[in-house]
Amino acid sequence: MILKIFRMEHNRFVPEYKTEGAAGMDLCAAIDKPITLKPLERHLVPTGLKIELEHGYEAQIRPRSGLSIKHGISLINCVGTVDEDYRGEVCVGVVNLSNEEYTIQPDERIAQMVIARVEQAKIEVVTELSETARGEGGFGSTGKA
Repeated sequence: MILKIFRMEHNRFVPEYKTEGAAGMDLCAAIDKPITLKPLERHLVPTGLKIELEHGYEAQIRPRSGLSIKHGISLINCVGTVDEDYRGEVCVGVVNLSNEEYTIQPDERIAQMVIARVEQAKIEVVTELSETARGEGGFGSTGKA
């Protein structure tokens, strides 16, 4: 799979896998001045990147675990999707879930991007579904242990 990346003027970094076994590549904040997020505040942060995916792939934009656990910084929609036909700038919707302000610095790694295969389902409307042992049980119906 080849991921084509177009670097916009305000981008200084190309995403890269930091280790041989990494699933995601880091995305950096392509900003000229810091952005301070108050508790529960949201902001759309540019990455300065446009991408072209091959047919049958998506880019998943995910939170960075270190920012989440250490500072409460996550993504507004938890995991964002960049569709294969999107050609605009990849931006990251971040949210501060902590009780303290957090400042995003220029070029800071703010999210990670995972490339994944996708398949569009064929839709079939039916009048009933097959039975299973679980049935309609959900939301904790299988217990804690």
